[in-house]
Amino acid sequence: MEQVAMTGQERPETADERTVRRSAAYDMTSGEIARARAFVRDFLDTARSQHDVTVSDRAVEIAQLVVSELATNVCKYAPGPCLLDVGIDGILLDISMWDSGPVLPAASPADPTRIGQHGLELVLMVCQSFTVHREPVGKRIRVQIPLHDHPSAPNTW
Repeated sequence: MEQVAMTGQERPETADERTVRRSAAYDMTSGEIARARAFVRDFLDTARSQHDVTVSDRAVEIAQLVVSELATNVCKYAPGPCLLDVGIDGILLDISMWDSGPVLPAASPADPTRIGQHGLELVLMVCQSFTVHREPVGKRIRVQIPLHDHPSAPNTW
């Protein structure tokens, strides 16, 4: 099941900042990873076209990478229902993913010979913030990504 809620509203404090939120629910299987990635891409495209929010192409790419990595971890370690919430405030993209798995993720120690299991390391490198919270059932991972490129940031990540 996709898109369980969609709301968009302008914050009254300033005309430049807009808050837009959207949610989706998945019964997480490997095929759902691509749908989750498309969901965040479509959300950001809608924010651009219908809410006049500036979003860099880099932010769109990073958001898709992050959602893909988070969804892959759900498939591997907590198969079952998953909720994906996305929101923007004009400056940051907020991505929150809930799953029913009780085990909190942890980055593996650096090992250049390790094959795979680099997803969380990638997420930590490209996000402005990363938090994990236990829920009454499962956990919620929340990350934030800047919507705009920083002028001094390199063009690659």
